Order: sequence, then structure tokens, then C-alpha cells
Amino acid sequence: MPQAPENFTVWAEIPVRDMDKAIAFYSRVFDVAMTRDDAGPNPVAMFPTADGKGVAGHLYPGTPAAAGAGPTVHFACPDTLEATLDRVSEAGGEVLSDPIAIPVGRFAYCTDPDGNSIGVFAYAAT
Repeated sequence: MPQAPENFTVWAEIPVRDMDKAIAFYSRVFDVAMTRDDAGPNPVAMFPTADGKGVAGHLYPGTPAAAGAGPTVHFACPDTLEATLDRVSEAGGEVLSDPIAIPVGRFAYCTDPDGNSIGVFAYAAT
């Protein structure tokens, strides 16, 4: 029988060239407190969850895929899509598309300062 997990995607790893610059970008764009953790075998910066107990993913030192060649990780906007897109540009990323409407909300494609493909997503008002 097929399974249907509560959370199908449970982790995302995003390679970045400059950890401090990437932490500043993601913290600013998504209004989160990301901090560098050097305790493990590699430094990481965790994406926090609301309850502080969940797993969401992290940044790590690495080589991003060539532009257009890597996967796209989509992130929830902390406020409006437009405000988040403004912060992407202000923080050194690039907005690649106009907002795209889908039944559950709207999103746009962007890149972070390392060229990683990201999406920013806002749920439709309910």
C-alpha cells in the first residue's frame, strides 16, 4: 500500500560559498534568526522551525550548481510575496519571475547571492 507521510520533504541542504553572507541573506529575506554552528564535522546554519524542534534544512559550505542546473527550494514568505521579493533584491539576490498564481497561493522564482534557485511562496488568503 502506498504511503503518505506527514511531511514528504523533510530536509534541504543549500551549498553556499560564503557562510556569513548567506546567513545574512536568508535571515534578512525570511526574517529569521539563522546562526552559524561549527560544532559538527562541517559548519552549518539551520533554518529554524516555529516550535524550535523541527528540521527544515541548512546552509553549508559548498559549491552551488551552475545557474539553472540545480533544484529549486521553495520557502514560505513571512509576510507578503511583494515584501519578500523586495528583500530578495535588497539582500543581494535576484528576482527572476513575476508572481505566479496557483490555486493555493502565489510564488516567484529567485536566486540567492550564490546563484542557488529558490522560490518564495505566499499562501492564498483563506
